[in-house]
Amino acid sequence: MAHLLGAENLHLEFPTRVVFDSVTLGIDEGDRIGVVGRNGDGKSTLLALLSQRLEPDGGRVTHRRGLTVGYLDQRDILPEGASVGSVVVGDLAEHEWAGDPKIRDIIGGLVSDIPWDVSVDELSGGQRRRVALARLLVGDWDVLFLDEPTNHLDVEGIQWLAEHINRRWSANQGGLVVVTHDRWFLDAVSTDTWEVHDGVVDPFEGGYAAYILQRVERDRQAAASEQRRQNLARKELAWLRRGAPARTSKPKFRIDAANALIDDVPPIRDTVALSRTATARLGKDVVDLLDVSVAFDDDLILRDIEWRIAPGERTGILGPNGAGKSTLLNLVSGRLQPTSGRVKTGKTVQVAVLDQQLADLHQFADDRVREVVARKKTSYVADGKEMTPSQLLERLGFTSAQLSTPVKDLSGGQKRRLQLMLILLDEPNVLILDEPTNDLDTDMLAAMEDLLDTWPGTLLVVSHDRYLLERVTDQQYAVLGGHLRHLPGGVDEYMRLRASGTGGGTASAAAAASAGRPDTASGTGSAGSAAGSTAVGASGGAGAAGAAGAPASGLTGAERRAAEKEMSALDRRIARVGEDRKKLLDAFAAHDQSDYEGLGALQTQLGSLEAEVEQLEERWLEVAELLGV
Repeated sequence: MAHLLGAENLHLEFPTRVVFDSVTLGIDEGDRIGVVGRNGDGKSTLLALLSQRLEPDGGRVTHRRGLTVGYLDQRDILPEGASVGSVVVGDLAEHEWAGDPKIRDIIGGLVSDIPWDVSVDELSGGQRRRVALARLLVGDWDVLFLDEPTNHLDVEGIQWLAEHINRRWSANQGGLVVVTHDRWFLDAVSTDTWEVHDGVVDPFEGGYAAYILQRVERDRQAAASEQRRQNLARKELAWLRRGAPARTSKPKFRIDAANALIDDVPPIRDTVALSRTATARLGKDVVDLLDVSVAFDDDLILRDIEWRIAPGERTGILGPNGAGKSTLLNLVSGRLQPTSGRVKTGKTVQVAVLDQQLADLHQFADDRVREVVARKKTSYVADGKEMTPSQLLERLGFTSAQLSTPVKDLSGGQKRRLQLMLILLDEPNVLILDEPTNDLDTDMLAAMEDLLDTWPGTLLVVSHDRYLLERVTDQQYAVLGGHLRHLPGGVDEYMRLRASGTGGGTASAAAAASAGRPDTASGTGSAGSAAGSTAVGASGGAGAAGAAGAPASGLTGAERRAAEKEMSALDRRIARVGEDRKKLLDAFAAHDQSDYEGLGALQTQLGSLEAEVEQLEERWLEVAELLGV
């Protein structure tokens, strides 16, 4: 495999600390490397060194002769006054770029909604980011360095970027090094992972899920002293193995020892206990949106929304940028009144919002962290244990020295964590998180998720971070075409709806289309929440529960019996294939790890089984939606 670039004995010092010491690594053709680590440990600095944008104090970086390097900075520096079109395609004539399939795909995936002739000076931060990314991807590069490329991208944009990168080069060509806190994206594009910490770079084989598995095994063998960090990794690994097993099926190393670590790890959340506690704190009434619509200057954003939020519900909200997700949350929190309809809030409800603006911290800008904390409660209960605010701060990654830091001098990630801690100390029973992952590294995201696992209340999350949504919520809804739609198939179902162009319809539109008949229902009940909220779309019809005595799906008796028979057959087949897959995974773990030919044959079998499981599950969801279950 051809060598692209290498770094030998890199040493770099800043005035207060050593950033890297004797770091040696390289990038070959075909490498797809994800870079993880805590904020401030040097991830962006490593990219700058490897791309030769920054000179080391010691050691050297060498590039292959004629190597072309593309670099996406965290700052979107665009030429002042230039139009979007000139920035993206430069001086290319329209017939040249319009005739290039790659350029058309990039424009369609990133900037199709931005006027071509508008000045970049007039763009929002998110639009500038997409223009900068499009400009980079239009070029032909041997190596791409991407520093937080998913910032300001929605779920669809992130998936498009992953697909673009995966098809940009053939398997043994090109190189990619990406820094991102989006763990789904890391798994989607990375074949290797570098962890930056304490002045060194540790390599791991595989994407994020494989990295977590290996890190746990490394910590076990080394008896690592960072007990809290290891426990978080073990808990995350348990979720990865139980909730998304396909992600950890490909590493070419022994997984039996690491799996033994999670045998005694309980489920991520005790859903029953949390629901019971939430009901005790909230009662049966939380927030009900009853036939609610919202319009701004005659522009109808939300229409005829009916959503009954249950105590203990943990719901993720999806939707394209500008669809009305934040508007929906503002209705729930009481920050916004509907144009029509009614919002009914329970008497005991206390809503807290972790928003994107950090506005709650402005009043504390000149105060030290310890002074802000001292004004709050002296204890907080998590996992049934009483914790002091200082212990809670430590759990969220603060050091004792940072307690004396003025709030205005904290980094973006530290402010985000302090804001979350202050909210939790107020002990709300409804918590709304609006893009909570901004400025947080992967370790801090895991720490926040761990804390939310024991939070006994109703949780509503809007985030473009697919991993976070799947990790901390039990069900997902989408705001599409002004309506609220339940997603029994989660984020995957949302992506299918958006790709098929049916996302703007009512809740059973996709099922109706697959059956070759008109849409007959408009919403579905929630299947994922312990307490079970319901949502109704524009037509006002009931969803999965259906109107009393009326079949939710509108099937004839013969059609319903046929569908039930097919679902029963699918259940049996999914169970059989699942057993076969489990046996194959056991064989994979027990196989001689140096026998790459044998491992390759097992991997081929495993890939076939996983493809079959995916097809069966997709069909099961289609039949389930038809039946209204």
